[in-house]
Amino acid sequence: MKTNGGSMTAKHDLFINGRWVAPKSGEWIDVENPATKQVIGQVARGTKADVDNAVSAAKAAFQSWSRKTATERSDYLYALRDLLQRDKDKLAATITAEMGKPLKEAAIEVDFAIGLLRFAAENTLRIQGEIIPGSTPDEKILIDRVPMGVIGAITAWNFPLALCTRKIGPAVAAGNTIVVKPHEMTPLVALQLAKLVEEAKFPNGVINIVTGDGKEVGVPLVADPDIRLITMTGSTPAGKKIMAAAAETLKEVRLELGGKAPFLVMEDADLEKAADAAVMARFNNAGQVCTCNERTYIHEAVYDQFVQKVRQKIEALKVGLPTDPQTDMGPKVSEAELEKVHEMVERAVKQGAKVELGGKRLTGGVYDKGYFYAPTLLTGVTQDMDIVHNEVFGPVMSLIKVKDFDQALSWANDCRYGLSAYLFTKELGRILRMTRELEFGEVYVNRPGGEAPQGFHHGYKESGLGGEDGQHGLEAYVETKTVYLNA
Repeated sequence: MKTNGGSMTAKHDLFINGRWVAPKSGEWIDVENPATKQVIGQVARGTKADVDNAVSAAKAAFQSWSRKTATERSDYLYALRDLLQRDKDKLAATITAEMGKPLKEAAIEVDFAIGLLRFAAENTLRIQGEIIPGSTPDEKILIDRVPMGVIGAITAWNFPLALCTRKIGPAVAAGNTIVVKPHEMTPLVALQLAKLVEEAKFPNGVINIVTGDGKEVGVPLVADPDIRLITMTGSTPAGKKIMAAAAETLKEVRLELGGKAPFLVMEDADLEKAADAAVMARFNNAGQVCTCNERTYIHEAVYDQFVQKVRQKIEALKVGLPTDPQTDMGPKVSEAELEKVHEMVERAVKQGAKVELGGKRLTGGVYDKGYFYAPTLLTGVTQDMDIVHNEVFGPVMSLIKVKDFDQALSWANDCRYGLSAYLFTKELGRILRMTRELEFGEVYVNRPGGEAPQGFHHGYKESGLGGEDGQHGLEAYVETKTVYLNA
């Protein structure tokens, strides 16, 4: 324990090869609670030397782990899932403390993490190969699916537990070993997960957690020649750098990056249902979700009515301490993230948007102790404004009037991102047309957002490469081996 700012702050080592080890740097990174600005822990500042040790441990563990039966690997994952279920409240409290999302949302994140592990455990026996007729009567061509080796994983700060399990679950289910770099702002719950990995008695080296920043841990992880695949969730600029760096060793890359989800509300939509979903999809986790409703396109026939509905719902949101059960929205994760959002709002106003609600940092009482931004509603937004094209990643809803479905589709696709989209309409023809023309990897039709472990979460364009979850996500962690079998 170390005294820091008058409070006792725990230090957390790295988890490498089944053991807790001090960082080679001898240095530590403070972890801050965004609701109070208090330091709640310190994590090891990892370096290239620590990454090298973790990758070496994972490489040494690969042969024996990959040779375990699918059922044996499944049993380890089930054990880990059960431990997450047991410690659900503790894990949720840690997520809330280091990330700032309301406790009730943190509990949902833990449930999602549990679901991801369950899917991985259930599907170890469903990684299937193929048998193809050979070139001679006595030949069979076998296409086997085999584990890749050591996986490098880099996670974002907005879902610090779910993103770890999203990568760990399928990677180890497929027979790989893994080195995970959690985001330096929200590493505590990843280390809690490591303790549960230890309790579940995973073999040493199968799962390793190395904390630190992108330059000191992420860069050497991507560059390491023994890493066969890098899976990363984060920003598009960071993803592009990773993709370029990975080219040096020709490793595979899977990137889940930024989003700019359009939310289409047609004149025949259930407006109450659509308004509920629009507000939920914009203000959950203070808007810090890659699938958030980033731009709301509303048919002109129902625009005024819809504005009134969402305004009432936004006004009813309670912003406060995330530990309060009544809180609907907590703080932004950091000062820098808050300032970025406010600058985007100010620029939108300069370009002609009108602030109907919010548009400022909240002050007074508990708000002065953290990074709280008011739920914001912008009207008068037009397609040419910067806020329509750049990811906000904050609690700002932009309303844009459209004359018809054609215009809504056109403007929705006028975007460099292609992760998620929403459509509210009762007309089947529009829904079928959307499946052909809307350029996004996942679409929520007449429902709020939130992907399922058995689905497939992937984006087009600058939203990334590959995808995660479900059978397709699991198969991303294997490679094929073709065998021309003759007696």
